[in-house]
Amino acid sequence: MNTTTLISFLFFTGMVAFLTWWKTRGSDVDTDEGYFLAGRSLTGVFIAGSLLLTNLSTEQLVGLNADSFSDGLSVMCWEVVAGISLVVLALVFLPRYLKSGIATIPQFLEERYGRGVRALTAGIFIVAYMLILLPFVLFLGANGLNSMLSLNEKFGVTDYQMIWMLLVFIASLGGAYAIFGGLRAIAVSDTFNGAGLLVGGLMITYFSLQVVAGDDGGISGALQKIHEADPDAFHSLGAEDESTHWPTLFTGVLLLNFFYWTTNQQIIQRTFGAKNLAEGQKGVLLAAFFKILAPLILVLPGIAAAYLVVTAGDQEMIDAVGVNEDGEWKSSQAYGALVARVLPEWLLGFFAAVVIGSILSTFNSVLNSAATLFSLDVYKQYIRPDATTKQVRLSGQVCSFIVAIFAVIAAPLVFYGRDGVFSFFQGL
Repeated sequence: MNTTTLISFLFFTGMVAFLTWWKTRGSDVDTDEGYFLAGRSLTGVFIAGSLLLTNLSTEQLVGLNADSFSDGLSVMCWEVVAGISLVVLALVFLPRYLKSGIATIPQFLEERYGRGVRALTAGIFIVAYMLILLPFVLFLGANGLNSMLSLNEKFGVTDYQMIWMLLVFIASLGGAYAIFGGLRAIAVSDTFNGAGLLVGGLMITYFSLQVVAGDDGGISGALQKIHEADPDAFHSLGAEDESTHWPTLFTGVLLLNFFYWTTNQQIIQRTFGAKNLAEGQKGVLLAAFFKILAPLILVLPGIAAAYLVVTAGDQEMIDAVGVNEDGEWKSSQAYGALVARVLPEWLLGFFAAVVIGSILSTFNSVLNSAATLFSLDVYKQYIRPDATTKQVRLSGQVCSFIVAIFAVIAAPLVFYGRDGVFSFFQGL
């Protein structure tokens, strides 16, 4: 990492930290509502920013582009159906959630099904966050940063060792942020990092298509080249041998998206912190608009990478992506290799800061949600019903610490050495 890259990385990271502090100074983090729900004061812009960046992290940048490297445009269904799900959230679910004044999804379920269901669903959420979602976010974040910046070569360690070092670094930084900052700090930093991720992601798409096009007509020429080389790359309906065969749009894809965007505590929690219903709906619908456009940064670069490797025979890309033991391309390496190939050196630091910000955003949000579930649905309900506000908040901080440790341990054990990790994660 040269001086220019390091300076741009530190500048953007420091700017986000300063702006977050400026916007949240004096915020209430001493009460459970202030800590877990941002004092129910979030406006539409911050809700949209937090929704998007909680969702858009390296598991999307690396994972979804890896799947489009193999399957083409059909994997965009995860993003497009998400837009539909968010509209349903805004118009159907959110009014009921805010009217009931709940803080967690299990609390909402208790109103209809009883305390047993509340405890069971809280437990399922916490375990899934700890052993599936957080390990996935951490692993792809560490793996993506390593491949973008070739950190293992710079530090003279193996790929596996570098991933472990990055896992510990990200979890330590993100854990401290989540434990002491509360939801408002998370939502504000998410919005700033989200703006950076949008700009950075679009830059990767633009530079990738410029490399594909060469001297033959810019972006339109690049798209024409890809289509002529592989017409299936731009087929939006998945074939039977692809990860999202089109009938699953009406079954698994739809079911997972509706769960994720309408009843998943990690996502829903920032809408519970809305200032009022109107602000909550504005934030959700704004997020839906950007989700429909997300394939521009989450799918198209993977298609461009496949063209450079398979058709153009770009040696730098071929060496960076590599093949596995079965002789198949390591699709999970595609996005990192593409960033290193097309992004100017002076922008690498900025993009690295954006990527780390997106990792920390998702990590912080999930930790905060796990703490909320444990504190309000388990600790307050079953362990210490007479707990003070301070004790409830402390129990959440302890929960965050324990969940972070388990997530770091599970990340390489579950995901290291796998290709098609995004589809594998969705299967889990």
